[in-house]
Amino acid sequence: MPTVNAFAAVSATAPLQPITIERREVGPWDVRIDIQYTGICHSDIHEVRGDWGPCPYPLAPGHEITGVVAEVGAEVTRFAVGDRVGVGCLVNSCGTCKACERGQEQFCSVKAVWTYGDTDVDGTVTQGGYSTQIVVTDRFVVRVPDSLPLDAAAPLLCAGITTYAPMRRWGVGPGTKVAVVGLGGLGHVAVKIARALGAEVTVLSQTLSKKDAGLALGASDYRATSDPATFEDLAGAFDLILSTVSAPLPMDSYISMLAVGVGVMVNVGAAPEESGLHLRLLNRQRVLTGSLIGGIAETQEMLDFCGEHGIGAEIELIAADQINEAYERVLASDVRYRFVIDIATLR
Repeated sequence: MPTVNAFAAVSATAPLQPITIERREVGPWDVRIDIQYTGICHSDIHEVRGDWGPCPYPLAPGHEITGVVAEVGAEVTRFAVGDRVGVGCLVNSCGTCKACERGQEQFCSVKAVWTYGDTDVDGTVTQGGYSTQIVVTDRFVVRVPDSLPLDAAAPLLCAGITTYAPMRRWGVGPGTKVAVVGLGGLGHVAVKIARALGAEVTVLSQTLSKKDAGLALGASDYRATSDPATFEDLAGAFDLILSTVSAPLPMDSYISMLAVGVGVMVNVGAAPEESGLHLRLLNRQRVLTGSLIGGIAETQEMLDFCGEHGIGAEIELIAADQINEAYERVLASDVRYRFVIDIATLR
């Protein structure tokens, strides 16, 4: 099998380092992509450091991938050499279960195969986008609109679909009021998308340190959650609250800001604690739920929407030898708003 350059974790504690990894030969339904850019997601750090359980080292993470088609299999008709494309969090599924038929491959009842650190249908361990090339079944390749730069589009393959899917699911549009909790890698994209959908957007952040940036991204209000008056002033105000943070939240306080009867809080970060939670939900018919990326068709829909509205991530472009430093800065919340690796520095 062909080998390609990559940047990978070799243990939970060692710095990531350059290695070579194997990619399969291009099969009839495969697309080989020359990767140009890969975003750094907080999930990459959790995975390679063993936060979510055993990790199959060596492992090249990365599931926010954009690049150009280098080769297509004999049966592939949707893509051609030179096309601008992307790969997100999924690279395979059964294709025939009810979830797959509904376009929700992420919920495949047989096996959804994640882009890195998972076992593919051929028994190999999947390797992600911190590498120069990837070979993917054509069903899991999406087209990047010409209007989007490939570097700014890369984070949309995770951060974009993670925030877009629940907004579409819960009817965000003109006349709706949305609160975005946190203005990081996910949150800043969420603000842009919600505003483009026509919603009135408020950012809820611990402090006002990013207020000017939040307003510039499209929010109409920016409130500090460290101020108790925020929860009093905004009681019952929002149709949707989208929590993008991984830290535990005082859920009672946030749920009190949902509109009675129609308000929904969606967590795309860590699961909430449940102090007093059920009474507030039952007594006011509010909804607390979670969301996990989206299917391939919805991911393409999201990219097309972002292309139409000129929505890309705000990024800091780095070389491969800066990845370890970038990880530490992500953990310190020292990035506005997404690191993207220039894969040319791996070649």
